[in-house]
Order: sequence, then C-alpha cells, then structure tokens
Amino acid sequence: MNQQQFDRLKNNPGFIAALDQSGGSTPKALLAYGVDDTYYKNEEEMFERVHEMRTRIIKNESFHGDKILGAILFERTMDSEIDGMPTAQYLWEEKKIVPFLKIDKGLEEERDGVQRMKEIPDLDALLDHAVEKGIFGTKMRSLIHSYNEPGIRDIVRQQFAVAKKVIAKGLVPIIEPEVAIDAEEKDEIETFLRTEILKELHDFHNHEQVMLKLTIPSHPNRYKKLVKDKNVLRVVALSGGYSQTEANDLLRKNDGLVASFSRALAEGLSIDQNDEQFGDHLTHSIDAIYDASTNKVENK
Repeated sequence: MNQQQFDRLKNNPGFIAALDQSGGSTPKALLAYGVDDTYYKNEEEMFERVHEMRTRIIKNESFHGDKILGAILFERTMDSEIDGMPTAQYLWEEKKIVPFLKIDKGLEEERDGVQRMKEIPDLDALLDHAVEKGIFGTKMRSLIHSYNEPGIRDIVRQQFAVAKKVIAKGLVPIIEPEVAIDAEEKDEIETFLRTEILKELHDFHNHEQVMLKLTIPSHPNRYKKLVKDKNVLRVVALSGGYSQTEANDLLRKNDGLVASFSRALAEGLSIDQNDEQFGDHLTHSIDAIYDASTNKVENK
C-alpha cells in the first residue's frame, strides 16, 4: 500500500470521480456525451471513444488532486495510456489523484430482492495486475432492489469475502452495495444494510481497511457509525440516478460522506463543446460536487 496515497484519502478534503463505465454501461455514457453508435463500428472502437472521453476529462486542468482525491477506472482504461503514460501512473504523478480499479464483472439476475455480483474469474491474476499498474484499491458493485433480509445479508457477505482477498494483496477495496433510489422500503433497507456491514467490520483486524460506496441515505447521517468505524477509510456516495443538483443537495446533509459520482459528474459534458466550453462546464461540476462533499448543513 502506498502510504502517501492512504494518508491523502484519509485526511484531505475532496471526492472520488467514478470513470469506470464497463461494457454494459458504456453505450449509455457515450450517448449522454453526444456519441451514438454511428461513431463506432464495433466494441473495440466503442472503447476507444470512451477512452477519448475519459482522457479529455482527466487531462482538463480542473481535474486535479486539489479537489479530487481518487478516480475509479475500468480495466481497459487501466491498461490504456494518456500521453504515453499508463493511466494510473498519469493520475498519480501528473494529477495527484489516487487510482482505483473496478473489478466486478457485472450483476446476476435479481433474486431475493437483490442482484449479486457475478463470479470474478482469475481474481488473483487481476489483482496482481492491478498492483503492477500502480492501483491503490478496487471497487465492486451489488444492487439492492427491495427489503429482503436474506438477500441483503448475502450480498454483504459476498462483498466482504471478495474484500478480504483484495486486502490480502495490499489493496484497499471499495465495497458498493447500492440501494436503488426508487426502492419502496429504501429507509428500512438502509437500516438493515448498516447493521450487516457493521457485523462484518466487527471481525476485522485493526490494520484491515475498506472504503464503502453507498447510496445517499433517506435519513441524513444514517451511515455516521460507518464513517467513524476504525476499519473504514472513507464512506463515499454514488449519485444513483439523481441529477447532480439533487445528489449534491442530499449529500450535503450527511456529515463525513463525500461524493463518488459518475453520471452526475459527467452531466452536461458533450463532444460538441469546444475545449473552453468543456472545461468551464467540468470546472463548475467539480466545484459543486466538492462543495457538497466538504460543506455540510447542520443536522438537528
């Protein structure tokens, strides 16, 4: 583990940028950017277009470690380069942004009200490759649709089982059991989810560290116990389908919770914008998300 990166994540203000759209979500992300399927003929060209988009974001002067603590990458982005330099190396050396890698391979079909992670083939080899590339940590996502205690308990156990393998490689895992924002019993789900996460953390040794990526809770500061847990480096929030303004407003009500936005970060960016327009819009988004991550309202 890179101690300088660890200390930066633990102590500095800022947020995590999620640039990890995978094969399934890339077409939607490109379409929001103004790139439809007429811009590419096959999957290889599609990934070239999304790397161009990510490179444009990363190279912008506003995308820097003074407000962005880390960035989550898709595996192909990790294996690509920016200005002849491996992406993770570029992020840290040029931008002072800590690189993470998305390692999950998508979701299974819904069962027991949740979608578990698919099996991750050759996980050891993938983690070794991440270490070689200078990655600090990993991220993996599950999805909760409804209040089902066995289902929620199962995905938490699955997440922590993978997390322990990640920790054994000297990496810090981001555990992401997302709660769908339109779930009918969202508040009850979040209460039970918090309990199950705390149970898993109870068995951790002092040196074992995780990060948590959670849907912004219905009840402000629902996750404050997790924020303060000795084994939790950071608790970050996904935008989950909220607009950037909605996500920022909700985030601001939660002490210690910082953003890890994907769609909300890229909202409004377009391939048709010139560099000045693109940079101005990205700067405004980064400033707004940083402000929501660092300036909190007082909760009575």
